[in-house]
Amino acid sequence: MAVIKHKEQRVGVFIDAQNLYHSAKNLYHSKVNFGKIVEDALEGRKLVRAVAYVIKTESGEETAFFDALTKMGIETKIKDLQIFSSGAKKADWDVGMAIDAVKLAPKLDAIILVTGDGDFVPLVEYLQLNEGCQVEVSSFGKSTSAKLIEAADHFMDLDETPNKYLLRAGKK
Repeated sequence: MAVIKHKEQRVGVFIDAQNLYHSAKNLYHSKVNFGKIVEDALEGRKLVRAVAYVIKTESGEETAFFDALTKMGIETKIKDLQIFSSGAKKADWDVGMAIDAVKLAPKLDAIILVTGDGDFVPLVEYLQLNEGCQVEVSSFGKSTSAKLIEAADHFMDLDETPNKYLLRAGKK
């Protein structure tokens, strides 16, 4: 199916920050330029809302990152890192991100999911079939679920030009 993009399309961007952070770290030993990803994925269309789902640790060292996202015009939804008595840690925003996408879908023509997580396939299918939204995915292809790529109307593979979407040491 050919994807349709025009400047009047209302677009919502939902960013699974942990997923992209770990992909960039593991694949490229680098950090992600979320602002550039949002800009390129939008392709000049009308941004209604961009939301990054982030995790706050005990140390609070990510505060500067959260501030940087806000300065880029990306809203942050913050959840505390859960630490269980066994020492296991959990940081999961999947349900929150999915619910927000479903709630905003009636106000959007296109939804961009910035994640490689295959758990979002049912969300993609729901948004396409029940809300009539075009669903696009932007992520590093090497760490993206093949089923998610297949389900999306369009896939922007950040691995094609990774340096464009990565922050090198000393660069903000």
